[in-house]
Amino acid sequence: MKIAIPIIDSKGLESSISEHFGHAPYFAFVVAENREIVSHEIEANPFEDHQPGQIPEYVKSRGADVIITRGMGGRAKQFFDSLGVQAFTGADGTVREIVETYLKDSLQSKDYEPLDRGQHHHG
Repeated sequence: MKIAIPIIDSKGLESSISEHFGHAPYFAFVVAENREIVSHEIEANPFEDHQPGQIPEYVKSRGADVIITRGMGGRAKQFFDSLGVQAFTGADGTVREIVETYLKDSLQSKDYEPLDRGQHHHG
């Protein structure tokens, strides 16, 4: 299984989740097997200034089965759903903390509204 997480820095598994998934500077892609992290990659977000649907297609093209974010709009959730990528929202912490919580079946998706929602724009 591959899990995607938008992050604000490039510190590997200690990277912090980004407030806005589509405008995150980086994405972590974590491979897990038998409920353990086996590898991870950090990639620069090629679509920080994106059109609707570009980020879900990018995440799917990288082989992700799951995306875990802080916040995500309804339209993005629909894109991920149509691509067969399970989306979780409301997460907080580092990549390691988030993935370990997910692998323990303890991650609960919840609504999350960023404080600066008005600042979000598509290119």
